[in-house]
Amino acid sequence: MAQEIIEAPLPGKVVRVEVTVGNTVEEGGVICVIEAMKMENPILSPVKASVAEVAVSPGQTVKTGQKIAVLKY
Repeated sequence: MAQEIIEAPLPGKVVRVEVTVGNTVEEGGVICVIEAMKMENPILSPVKASVAEVAVSPGQTVKTGQKIAVLKY
């Protein structure tokens, strides 16, 4: 199985996490939403995959490049 590590593309605060471990997320599906500069930015899955790990929680501050989730496909 291949895996895809999803990283934060920008710094901000995690507003919501839309997936849990074991969920299947579709290509283009929302993994979480990060608020930066008063705008909500959805973080999308690049592939259809199973969620192996969720590394963030709502209210958490993230930095650019920080791991958000691990997907296996």
